[in-house]
Amino acid sequence: QVRLAESGGGLVQPGGSLRLSCTASGTIFSFVAMGWYRQAPGKQREMVAIIANGGATNYEDSVKGRFTISRDNAENTVYLQMNSLEPEDTGVYYCKGFRGLGRTDYWGQGTQVTVSS
Repeated sequence: QVRLAESGGGLVQPGGSLRLSCTASGTIFSFVAMGWYRQAPGKQREMVAIIANGGATNYEDSVKGRFTISRDNAENTVYLQMNSLEPEDTGVYYCKGFRGLGRTDYWGQGTQVTVSS
């Protein structure tokens, strides 16, 4: 089983930036896509950004133009660069590996992001 480990969360002021990392214990090519999700207190988990093996990306509307998802295949790592952070971006951010073919996807343990002055 491939494990996903997130890092890079923390406390940042509004307008600030953070870069999250998700490192897989095995090759990320074992996944058809990788994604970042977030869950705010009292809310459901929502998709933030997804990147496919071919490099195609998809973003949740509220983060377009502010967040960028990227991948380093050699390092088996997916990144989420978050700029112009807003208090509404606060939540636990999870990395997800899409396995496809009806197989169970993998999740990381999450990293807390808090945007507050």
